[in-house]
Amino acid sequence: MKTLEKRVEKNTIKEPGEKKRSKGKKKISILIDFILYGSLIGILIGFFLLYGPMSGFRNWYITTAMTTMHHQYLATWFYSAETINEVLSNNKVIEVDGITDTSQIIISEGSQNNENDTNQNYANEYERAVLEKDSKHPDYKLIDIKEKNYEGYLAVVYDASKIHTLVTEKLNRSGQYVTTMAKNKKAVLAINGGGFEDLNHNSTGGTPLGLTFANGKLITNRPYSGPGGLIGFDENDKLILGKMSAEKAKSMKIRDAVTCGPFLIINGKSSEVLGNGGWGTAPRTAIGQRKDGIVLMLVVDGRRVGMPGADMDDLIEIMERYGAYNASALDGGTSSVMVENYELINDPIDSTGAHKTRPIATGFGVILDEDN
Repeated sequence: MKTLEKRVEKNTIKEPGEKKRSKGKKKISILIDFILYGSLIGILIGFFLLYGPMSGFRNWYITTAMTTMHHQYLATWFYSAETINEVLSNNKVIEVDGITDTSQIIISEGSQNNENDTNQNYANEYERAVLEKDSKHPDYKLIDIKEKNYEGYLAVVYDASKIHTLVTEKLNRSGQYVTTMAKNKKAVLAINGGGFEDLNHNSTGGTPLGLTFANGKLITNRPYSGPGGLIGFDENDKLILGKMSAEKAKSMKIRDAVTCGPFLIINGKSSEVLGNGGWGTAPRTAIGQRKDGIVLMLVVDGRRVGMPGADMDDLIEIMERYGAYNASALDGGTSSVMVENYELINDPIDSTGAHKTRPIATGFGVILDEDN
């Protein structure tokens, strides 16, 4: 009897290896369940965001995807053309109609003077930020821009005659980095410029869209039907915004210009933004001029966790805050860069998440040595 009990006891005791295998199988089973349920929850959340009753995410998703060069499929995968068109029609910028009235821009000699007026009374903190010059480089000043969804720099340029168009030296073949274009022309400060064609989808940006002028010479004259239009300076150093032909631009004595948009402010009147403006949220570049002739060049970063970037309303608000009387958006996204002394000072991020910019066709540079 005792022998039988011992046999039974021996047969019911599990070996240590069996216990480990049993626990291992249980952990794997729990992990599989976690992945399956997590995936299911993720799908349900995604479905709710894409097709649920709340339109905010859908509007942001479609407008952001449709304004990229290579990733519109992210919208067309999930939505019909009818839905996409409806969203875009409800989220757009209604631009101010007209052309810059140059008589309203009175360039002040004091704005170009390198010395501060210590007795000046400023209307507000933004006027002080613009008009109090930086002794390190009195020709321009950099102001940090920090908000909840974006951060970047506003460059204040006191003498608009120093701002010129930068053009890729490989025109119609491939673009160049803004750092390279700035170095080639000895521009101490530079930003990206107008839109460009990318026919082979290689992101080299060698062919500018629309009209391009450099030092009074017409560089390109290509068809353009997009938002905005000509953005540039005439021979009197006044920022001109307007939809116009090459002949009209020549008659207005445009010296340096690119083509892009949308226009943000014309003659002190801001464009109307419906929804998110139709451009989503992303890194942005803009340029503007105050009534005293001081130029504002803005670049804001985005595409980070918790910091997606700016929309068109944000650009208008910043430009209004610092006194712009005329202002326009330039090319944005991965193109949005600001360069000081031939080095990037902002943090561009491309669509893959890499911290880098891309070669582009044009830019605006502050060239202090007029021989260049």
